[in-house]
Amino acid sequence: MPRSLDRTLGFTDLLFIVIGTVIGSGIFIVPATVLRQTGGALGPAMLVWFVAGILSLLGALTYGEMGAAKPDAGGLYSYIRDAFGPLPAFLYGWTTFFVIGAGSVATLAVAFTSYLRQLIPVSPGAGKVVAVLLIALIAALNVRGTRQSAGVQNVSTGIKAIAIIVMSIALIVAGGAPVSTASMWPAEMTTGLLSGIGQAMIGVLWAYEGWHMVTFSTGEARDAQRTFPRAIIAGTGFLIGLYMIANVGYVAALGVEGVQATDRVAASAVAASFGPSAGKLIAVVILVSMFSAANGLTLTAPRMYYAMARDGLIFRKLGEVHPRFGTPAFAIIAGSTWAAVLAATGTFEQLLTYVVFTGWIFYGLGALSIFVFRRREPDAPRPFRVPGYPLTPILFVLASSAIVLNTLVTQPGRALVGIAGVLSGVPVYLLWRRRAAGRPTVAPDEA
Repeated sequence: MPRSLDRTLGFTDLLFIVIGTVIGSGIFIVPATVLRQTGGALGPAMLVWFVAGILSLLGALTYGEMGAAKPDAGGLYSYIRDAFGPLPAFLYGWTTFFVIGAGSVATLAVAFTSYLRQLIPVSPGAGKVVAVLLIALIAALNVRGTRQSAGVQNVSTGIKAIAIIVMSIALIVAGGAPVSTASMWPAEMTTGLLSGIGQAMIGVLWAYEGWHMVTFSTGEARDAQRTFPRAIIAGTGFLIGLYMIANVGYVAALGVEGVQATDRVAASAVAASFGPSAGKLIAVVILVSMFSAANGLTLTAPRMYYAMARDGLIFRKLGEVHPRFGTPAFAIIAGSTWAAVLAATGTFEQLLTYVVFTGWIFYGLGALSIFVFRRREPDAPRPFRVPGYPLTPILFVLASSAIVLNTLVTQPGRALVGIAGVLSGVPVYLLWRRRAAGRPTVAPDEA
């Protein structure tokens, strides 16, 4: 029997994977866009951040039940596979490998070099080298051991979370920007304002995206039936509080008008309160933040490729566990190599622009899986049951659908290209199924 992944991750590890994978650079930039989209009204802007967080929490609660009941490697991929069959699950894995996962790592690596330029001079050519080296470093760390990479994830995530909290409190205490009553709520609710709030909601949901990545690591969690739901729910709840206090800090330092006037709101807020030189500290925090997010993606996504390989849907090599390090080493190397190619060529920008929204189709499918499992296996053990069922998963499915439909309506060309990219995996799936016929597949990890 081929070796399976060891269960080495505890509650704290899973918690920091959730937090670290979500927080990249969005909270340092997006608040300005949200305020502009909501007409400069602070009340609707803060409400958008809160409601989007609650919708994400509904997804976390839903996935918490399935992860506790099915604590195997593969997470969201396995929920879709078991509920709706291997084809949609494969298409999710196909899209994640070639675009969403690798493209996100490439984006973070390239953005890392951009912020590095605020500290030291980096030429465009050297920037690409730095991006590729960063991806290689993270890949090597993750190949060497899950326990080691999780430890680095815990430290880097702790640093950026504490830094954001300290920054926010300092800005609130030191900030002297007045907030008038008139800037809190609009005088009337117009069609344009409602449209802007809708756009802001979708943008903020993107900022919260990534908490689901921890599902891929369920197969390596100790006492997953208990630790996984607690971690995904607590992590998502913590993010809501963190994002809310950061927004309050920015407004306290710059005022509503000041926040809208900058595209680097965190750096501008710190510079306004503590001087230009203090703004460089934000660059350091963002560098740590992006490293942590890239490490979190590399720590989780290859576990899905590992599960796909054991289902016989991709190269079997990706389903092997390194005999010394106990990690899906080849899956990590394969995903990171492709991410490095995207970073070096810059093609990740085009890929992500067209395809990344399709991830929400699969997030919605993942939440719909709970209805299938509840109907098909009514008496199966469920150590954690999602509160508010069936309303909780229904609301999350509606939120996922809203993102997809908004893209289809507002950017039909982009949406159609993205969907075509996903469907390009269908002939590949058929080829692999034919190739897998006649040979046994490797059973998934035991729970």
